[in-house]
Amino acid sequence: MKTIAVLTSGGDAPGMNACIRAVVRTACEKGMNIYGINRGYNGLMEDDMFEMDLRTVSDIIDRGGTVLHSARSLNFKTEEGMQAAIETCQRRGIEGIVVIGGDGSFRGARDLSLRGIPCIGVPGTIDNDIACTDYTIGFDTCLNTIMQTVDRVRDTSESHDRCTVVEVMGRSAGYLALEGGIAVGATYIIVPEKPYDLADVIARMKKTLKTGKRHFVIVVAEGIGGVANLAKRIEEETGVECRSTILGHIQRGGSPTVRDRVMASIMGNKAVKLLMDGIGNRVIAVKDDKIVDYDIFEALQMKKSLNDEYYQIAHEISI
Repeated sequence: MKTIAVLTSGGDAPGMNACIRAVVRTACEKGMNIYGINRGYNGLMEDDMFEMDLRTVSDIIDRGGTVLHSARSLNFKTEEGMQAAIETCQRRGIEGIVVIGGDGSFRGARDLSLRGIPCIGVPGTIDNDIACTDYTIGFDTCLNTIMQTVDRVRDTSESHDRCTVVEVMGRSAGYLALEGGIAVGATYIIVPEKPYDLADVIARMKKTLKTGKRHFVIVVAEGIGGVANLAKRIEEETGVECRSTILGHIQRGGSPTVRDRVMASIMGNKAVKLLMDGIGNRVIAVKDDKIVDYDIFEALQMKKSLNDEYYQIAHEISI
């Protein structure tokens, strides 16, 4: 395999640029030609790409977002869109593609692989919700952003003896809320994977009020929603002034942490080496601190559950 390409798809995540850098540098070191595809699968269908070299990726390892830009593409899911992408690959001589993104991006990689364009998926999403891997690029940076931001919110909550209900990202998954909640010492953590009763939240707050606690942080995954109403009800039930805060897309940005830079670099390197060996239709993953790879079909069928031990510990130490 002499010519490959790299694209980023779906939501951006800190560390994507570090992965792009590793893919390009590895390809160049192995004597391969490499294209950077702009705007994900849209760019592949529209032939919006450029040749990359060693210097193209200089000084991007510390940058958040993605220099290749990202987009979601409904048209790519159609047979016409798929054929346009294949024609672009044939015209450019592209023999394989590294796809950095989430489950939706991997489904596109699977469909291309089945049509003769070998693809390797690299998990890049702040949500850490890809079932086949213990870790996804961007998760650690996002957790640090949550921690730093909520620490600031807690300062004002403490000053005014308030309760703050904080909504963090994660779509329908609670991994950010769980680990972020532990990191900030949340009084209660609400995630989609675990049923909760408002009465339990109120009871925990009242219990800690009796021990002298006067300010509170409740962390809620965005899949739950309704944080403003939740804050209102908590204030009515406890008499503690309560405010809601939605952290929003600030969680996606920022310079990636050491962990994200290292993991992204190792995963990107591994992806290129698989393509060099003519291997496609695989997803790079982290299992038990080791870099492994799975068949895309197998990866997309896997299920991922919240860490029950972490959830239990979170509530044992939050009183």
